[in-house]
This record gives sequence, structure tokens and C-alpha cells, in this order.
Amino acid sequence: MAFVSHIKIKRGMTISALARQMEAVRVLGPGRFGKAVKILSIMFEDPRYCKMLSIAGPIVPGGLRSILVDLVEKNLINAIVTTGANVTHDILEALGHRHIVGSEVYDDETLRKKGLSRIYDLLVKQKAIEHLERSTRQVLDRIPIEDRRNIATFELLWHFGRQLKNKRSLLSVAFERRMPIFCPGIFDSMLGLDLWTYSQLNTLFINPFKDFSKLVNLSYESERVGAIVLGGGMPKHHVLIANSYRGGVDAAIQITLDRPEGGGASGAPLEEAISWGKIKKRDSLVTLVGDALVLFPIITLAALENSQKLHHYPKRSM
Repeated sequence: MAFVSHIKIKRGMTISALARQMEAVRVLGPGRFGKAVKILSIMFEDPRYCKMLSIAGPIVPGGLRSILVDLVEKNLINAIVTTGANVTHDILEALGHRHIVGSEVYDDETLRKKGLSRIYDLLVKQKAIEHLERSTRQVLDRIPIEDRRNIATFELLWHFGRQLKNKRSLLSVAFERRMPIFCPGIFDSMLGLDLWTYSQLNTLFINPFKDFSKLVNLSYESERVGAIVLGGGMPKHHVLIANSYRGGVDAAIQITLDRPEGGGASGAPLEEAISWGKIKKRDSLVTLVGDALVLFPIITLAALENSQKLHHYPKRSM
């Protein structure tokens, strides 16, 4: 019979030390938090892991853009599957536009008249969206027509990353590292709208089969795969179903605010994916119910503190 341990905090304690105490609690939120840190630490330390990050929700505009860039630069993330919105907001920042602090109680009709769009309590200028449209046309015009006839989203986004002048953008760093960013729902975004508009008068065909083949091959050829799931939706399911061809991912962390009762993928516990062959076993997975914008930076910092081999990582070949 095991007993619940009690957390003791003291001045100067590191996040990783607190996480180890939380893991020792073994139950409820502290136990899950501590387990998440342990799993992520193993992923970071073990070079056999291909780390796949799925992103849904306003992760980039919500303040985590630089964290993602740093993880990619350190080769701690080997592939990203995300929404078109996060890609859009990364490009907006790279073009020199900033996301503005607002309020959830602003009057939206007034915001529209002022040329502002709202994401809960942050704002985006309509002028930034117009700049995105012009820049998208310029990027696409520089891609050879033959390449535009049959292009994957990860290839398209590498072209954006290569052409963006801001080399600290997520797309730019991904291009430099030749790390693929997959965007299965790219058309469901302002960037996607611009891509569709361009295609009406110019050659552009985005082939999702090329993306899925790349993702499946990457997972199948990896000795171990770890999934880091922020939010849910299509990015989460894309990562998991691609790994079903290898019997599932070896380890997984999920942070979500959604509930499971509706049967949707976003709130589904990771254990459910075992029955589909998308995750191998339950002892190396954990679901945290909470805001990924808050929890992911803390868990990541604790895992980085635990890791001893971060500067000795071989660069993975994509």
C-alpha cells in the first residue's frame, strides 16, 4: 500500500525539484504534472526519440513563439503539426507586426470599425492581415511554377521560412534546420484564404498526400516517437494516426482544456488512443487538463533543468 507524499517548498527551489516532489504525490494534478515533466525529460535526453509537437489554439500569438523557436534550434523538436492560424501568426510577427494586448470585454463592432480583430483578450490589426496577403503573393511568385504544381505544406512553409527576413521566426528556423512543419488544415486560416485566392489566377496545387507520406515515413523510420500535444483537433489526430503504422507512439503528453464526454479528439484522454493502435502503452503517457499556454512553459523548463545532454544532441536527418 502506497501513501500520498506531501509537497514541501523552500526558497530557491528549482522547478525541476518541485516537479519531482509533485511526481512523488502520484495522484491528482500534482502527480500528473510530475509525470509529464518526467516523460518530457526522457524525450529530451534520449536521442532515439523523434519528438513530434502538435499545436492547436493560439500558441504562437499567446506568447510561446520564442519557446518553440528555441526548442527547434536545440533539436528538441523534430516535427510540428499545427493549425493554419499558428503559421499565420508566426508570419505576421516575422513581417514586423505585433499582437496587441486587449480585453475580452471590448465591443467587437467598435473593434471592427477601428480595423482590429480579437482573439479573446489580444488583438490583431487588419493592416497586418493585408500585409500578409501582399507578402504571400510575393513569396508564391518566387517559387518555380513546376514546384507549385504539386507542393506539400511543409515544402511551402520552407519557402516562406527561406524568404522571411526575420530569421527568428518559427518558419525561418524550421527551414534552416530542415525540420518539417505540417499544416493539414492550412486552408482554415487567413494564410489559407490568401493561398486559395492566389490559386484562382495562378498555378498552385497543395498536395496533402505528400505531407502525410512524409509524416508517416518520419514516424515509421524513427526508433522511438514521442508526442507532445498542445490542444487537440486535427493536429493531435494527425500525429497519432500517422504513428498507427508503427503500432503507436512510445510516449505522449497532452495538455488540453476540452472535456472527453462529447467524444471529440480534443478532449479525449490519451489512453483512448491505445485501443486504436495510436499509442503503445499507458505507462508512458499523461493528460493534463489546463491551459497549455501556462503549463507547457513550466513543464518544459523543468524538463530542461533535468536534462544533462542538451548540447550533445546529434542533428536528426529529415
